[in-house]
Amino acid sequence: MASYNKVILLGNLTRDPELRYTPSQTAVVDFGLATNRRWRGQDGSEKNETCFVDCTMFGKRAEVVSRYFKKGTPIFIEGRLTYDSWTAQDGSKRSKLKVTVENFEFVGPGGQAGNGGPGRGGPADQTTPMDDDFGQAPFAGDEIPF
Repeated sequence: MASYNKVILLGNLTRDPELRYTPSQTAVVDFGLATNRRWRGQDGSEKNETCFVDCTMFGKRAEVVSRYFKKGTPIFIEGRLTYDSWTAQDGSKRSKLKVTVENFEFVGPGGQAGNGGPGRGGPADQTTPMDDDFGQAPFAGDEIPF
């Protein structure tokens, strides 16, 4: 049986990213993301729905998120759903789904986060799956590809 686990979200951070390191010095960042959905009900009234998602990211990009993002900053993420389960202090079984982020994009004026952060993934302008075979974006900013 085939399976596919891919999540793509665009939203705003609900809290400042929390950076920590594993014993092997791998960076780990946790942050919350809110996405909004707007629609018209059958009665014609406008309805809003907000979905809050916990996210975790590892590695160098986790450090970039921690450095350049803050509460309220928009972000585009790609990742996979992860199921966490644990036993609470009262002995009850608890669980939740969260997103393990594999890639992100700055979303804002000129492809930058908030107050002048660098574009596309950090200081080194890291490549993403949408980049071409040469590791560079097909076109940048206002350039027209023809």
